[in-house]
Amino acid sequence: MTSTIRHITVDSADAHALATFWSRVLDLPVHEDDRPGDEEVLIEGAGLLFVTVPDAKTVKNPVHLDLQPQDRTRDAEVERLLTLGATPVGDRRGEDGTGWAVLADPEGNEFCVERSAGERTP
Repeated sequence: MTSTIRHITVDSADAHALATFWSRVLDLPVHEDDRPGDEEVLIEGAGLLFVTVPDAKTVKNPVHLDLQPQDRTRDAEVERLLTLGATPVGDRRGEDGTGWAVLADPEGNEFCVERSAGERTP
């Protein structure tokens, strides 16, 4: 028998606050039993589990998420995420429309926003 990935766990200073940010990014709910102050908070349907830990982030994450917008362009999604509290880290978007944007969530975890499927179609 093989294993399966049950959750992708993200260490955080405030599990509920960070899960709420990502819940809004992904338009998926935080588990109905999770409340502010909980040390573990799950985003339903994404398998993302946020856990409060005492250690602050000190280095770049060795793993990050790559997002692909489903109903808007990459650039429109970047703008939406900035209004939710993301911060720009790097811009790898090319003049020809290729590339991606690097953002960070409110706790400094980096993630990328790629082109939508529609933008990839010639």
